[in-house]
Parts: sequence; C-alpha cells; structure tokens
Amino acid sequence: MPFDQVLEDEEDEHLQAALHLHRRHLSEEQLRSFEGYMAEIFTAFGLDLDTPATRETPQRFLRAMFDSTEGYEGDPKLLKVFETECRGGPDCRLSQVVEGPIHFFALCEHHALPFYGRAYVGYIAHEHIIGISKLTRLVRLFAKRFTVQERIGQRIADTLEEMLEPHGVAVYLEAHHLCTEMRGVRAIAPLTRTTFWRGAHDENAALRSEFFTVCGVHQ
Repeated sequence: MPFDQVLEDEEDEHLQAALHLHRRHLSEEQLRSFEGYMAEIFTAFGLDLDTPATRETPQRFLRAMFDSTEGYEGDPKLLKVFETECRGGPDCRLSQVVEGPIHFFALCEHHALPFYGRAYVGYIAHEHIIGISKLTRLVRLFAKRFTVQERIGQRIADTLEEMLEPHGVAVYLEAHHLCTEMRGVRAIAPLTRTTFWRGAHDENAALRSEFFTVCGVHQ
C-alpha cells in the first residue's frame, strides 16, 4: 500500500492490516466480573475496600489499565506522509531529522509494573518524511502496551523503515523500571539504555555520534 496517499477509510481491511488496528471492547458483564476479581485480590492483599476512597478502586484500576494499553488499538494518523524536502543536494544522505526527548510510559509484560522514560528518534529522509508530531505518536503507540523496552525501540525503528524507506534510522531510549525499583533487587533510580540503528546509522559511526550530540546525550 503506498504511504504517500492520504488514506481516509479506516474501515478498509487493508488499512486495518497495515495499522494492526484492533478496537477493543469490554462488555458490562465482563467489567463487573473483572471488578469482582480485582476486589477479591485487593482485599486478600490487605486493602480495605469499604471506605469512601477505595470502594471504586477495582473499577478505577481496570480503567487505568485499559487506558494505559491503548497502543494495541493502533493509530490511523500515522499513515500520512509527505514528499521529502531534500532535492538531491550533497547532504541528502546525511541530514538527520531528530525528535526528543519524547516522554513515554509503558507496562512491563513480566510483572505488569510501569516503566517510564524518554525516547529520541531520528532518521535520514529518502523520498518521504513524516510530520514531527507523528514521531511522538509512534513512540507512544508501541509504549502503551504490555511490552519490554527493547521491543519498543525495535518496533519504532522497523516501522519507520517500512513507512518511509529512509537512508537511516536511529532510536535511543532510556527508562526507569519499577519492577527493579519496587521489588527484586530494589535498585535505586537505575537507567536502562537501549539503542537501535538501521541503514546509514548502522554503517556510519559519525552519524551515530552526531545523533547523540543533537539529542544532548553523553556517550
């Protein structure tokens, strides 16, 4: 499917496939059932649900989890791209578009505890560019799921490659993981850093260094 067209029909099956759209819905019966399960768990763990502040906690918890994982529903606005602004000059294969820091929040698929941090995304345009706000949308699309930090970066890089066919892609993420801060080793404020390179960034150390410099990240 050509990405240089403005795709408007969100119900089109090909568009659904390209975006991995999956509109989630919970019935009232399911919600009541899940709220009962959560009430039973919270009570067993020691939470008194018979107070004005906590009576609706199971319901609020479920809504918070549902909202925090809306990335599974996709984002149709990501499909709109534009022609490149580069007209074949000598820097067309070197000029980077960089956005960041992009703040994100995610839920670890191992413990369902949050991890949060900042992402920096860059690419070297070929025939297409994407609106700057779409880079933020792309990060949050893959962050708002049950996931791991490594997968978020890989999905961002792979999707940019598929959408734009750029000369290169660079993705850097740094995050705090509450699964290591609240439990387990209980490390205090550690930062997990991950990098992902595609195309020219994978081949050219100078481009990677420039990317970090533009991001203000010390190597």
